[in-house]
Amino acid sequence: MSEPAPVVVGFDARSSGADALTLARAHSRVTGARLIASAVHPAHTAISPGRVDAEWIADRHRAAEEILAQARNLMGPDEAAEYRIVASSSAAHGLHDVAEETGAGLIVVGSHHEAREARMFAGSTAERLLSGSVCPVAVAPAGLRERASLEVTRIGVAYIEEPEAQAALAAAAALAQAALTRGRTAELRLYTVVAPPSELPPMFGRDAERAFMSTAREYYDTALEAAIKRLPADVPASGHVLTGDVVEVLADLDVADVDILYCGSRGYGPVRRVLLGGVSSRLVHRARSPVVVVPR
Repeated sequence: MSEPAPVVVGFDARSSGADALTLARAHSRVTGARLIASAVHPAHTAISPGRVDAEWIADRHRAAEEILAQARNLMGPDEAAEYRIVASSSAAHGLHDVAEETGAGLIVVGSHHEAREARMFAGSTAERLLSGSVCPVAVAPAGLRERASLEVTRIGVAYIEEPEAQAALAAAAALAQAALTRGRTAELRLYTVVAPPSELPPMFGRDAERAFMSTAREYYDTALEAAIKRLPADVPASGHVLTGDVVEVLADLDVADVDILYCGSRGYGPVRRVLLGGVSSRLVHRARSPVVVVPR
């Protein structure tokens, strides 16, 4: 088997850095992928043509070294990782460069420092990455660092019969297969959310609304069954049709439901680039579980 693509994790001195590292370590344990912890510091700006502030550059590099020392302390004694210091115009740009250089299969970042515990709030770095990354981007909710024993055994997928969701399902299935190959238990849980009758367009009476809901659920049940049949035979999977606001329902999936949730990017934009759509952009601000947004 070919070596799995590495996982790039953006690490900083705040608690969000520890959250991101926790998620990256869990993913790396499942896939066996090399983990690359990266600290990005501002690139130098020339004081004048041909002259830069060498003392300032050395200070920024030293601060990045201290940040990565914290990442080393958080890593387990048996866990190997590569540590990189990157100078760039922004954290997102620096992480993107590392991902492209190394052929990364995933970029992991933490939530904004103002996020509530067990909730996500994508900060500027995550939002910039999600606007143009060539590989999937995972955002760890605040407080994930407290789950030291995080295991990826229940992999959720936000699913409808659209290419973006199918790409997310393919990525989630690959993760489940990697876990099974390494002797770990992993199952897929596909979630489709149907709007409640109160949010549907005006209908001709309750009987018509009930008929519409019944038809919709039947269609989505059939679509989920078809998607599951297309999965590799060794990947256990189940389909779930839920009712409610799609973002609220998916955001409230917690540790009892999924360990990580995959969703697709929006339905237009550059191919193989993450570009947030209505559901995914709101989801990464509110989810309880780690969310992975997969490019088209």
